[in-house]
Amino acid sequence: MIWSLAYLALGLFTGVFAGMLGIGGGLVMVPMLTMIFGAQAGFPADEVLHLALGTSMATILFTALASLRTHHQHGAVLWTVVAQITPGILFGTALGTVFASRVPAKPLALFFTLFVCVIAVQMFLNLKPKPSRELPGSSGVFAVGTGIGAVSALVAIGGGSLTVPFLTWCNVRVQNAIGTSAAVGFPIAVGGSLGYIYNGWQHAGLPAWTLGYIYLPALLCLVPASMLMAPLGARLAHRLPVATLKRLFAAILIALAVKMSWRFLA
Repeated sequence: MIWSLAYLALGLFTGVFAGMLGIGGGLVMVPMLTMIFGAQAGFPADEVLHLALGTSMATILFTALASLRTHHQHGAVLWTVVAQITPGILFGTALGTVFASRVPAKPLALFFTLFVCVIAVQMFLNLKPKPSRELPGSSGVFAVGTGIGAVSALVAIGGGSLTVPFLTWCNVRVQNAIGTSAAVGFPIAVGGSLGYIYNGWQHAGLPAWTLGYIYLPALLCLVPASMLMAPLGARLAHRLPVATLKRLFAAILIALAVKMSWRFLA
């Protein structure tokens, strides 16, 4: 019961900030789940990060579907771009999950921390790329999709922090970039979830109630809680100083990621 309450609290927290700031919950879920799993009996120390990545990616599967539906209703999704980039996304997530499952926890935690710090600095300074070119051809979009899918699978995010800057850089309107990124987040979550299920399927020593590297009790608490609070976060975005909250959230991200890495280094 105690751990279920912890998962629910984490889902509520990530749902609010996801709705308020338009960022996925994976950047918060992974370090927090790593710490929660590490405190529970029956979780092998070498696999808590892989379980956190897999569970976070499976949670994104549901939140991405809800986000996709909302943006589609507003006509903000460029489905031609989604169709072009999805094959690369699926290929990249396959590569990312295979790589993540074979990399020890310590270097994987360091990579996650570095990625989080880059995103947090970008958020803190509100850095945005200036439109300077058009979308590349099909092979270029496939290559970009592969990179986005691989990195997203490695750090268990929906890809918005990578897809939106790329589309904005390619002269796509911000509203369409955000809507299209939300749609792209769904194949990222599908490919990533399947990859973590497959790569952890026959791994010995995982706790009960796991589906590959996805811990189902945590998933069942995180999904409804985060989806419940996301609309509230979206409403608060119009009433609170979002720029200040972004900086606060960036500091929280860095603190969580550094604490997670320190755990493995120690």
